[in-house]
Amino acid sequence: MDKEPDATALIDTRIRELDDWRGATLARVRALIHQVDPQVVEQWKWRGVPVWAHGGILCTGETYKSTVKLTFAKGAALPDPTGLFNASLEGNTRRAIDLHEGHDLDEHAFMALVTAAVALNTSRAQ
Repeated sequence: MDKEPDATALIDTRIRELDDWRGATLARVRALIHQVDPQVVEQWKWRGVPVWAHGGILCTGETYKSTVKLTFAKGAALPDPTGLFNASLEGNTRRAIDLHEGHDLDEHAFMALVTAAVALNTSRAQ
């Protein structure tokens, strides 16, 4: 059975429950991801983590008390000329962007990362 509508509803609920800057940030990031890739698949994994995928995981959107963490599954392989990645830098695979209240995300640079992640995932799927 197709579980994706359930994942979308769960992400909607998470955003509503986070009735502060974290919910607004997660909603904005989600909108940007969908803008870049209308074919993105929303998933709900692990202990309630929103996931966006296309040919594999693109990124996750974890929320903590003072952080929204956007982890790109293959971030180490993505170009990041503006230095958006500011967390999980020591690993060989993942990279993350930790957003804090008042942090202005460079939306164009973020969209470029999502575009590169989609290209990487779909090129390997061929």
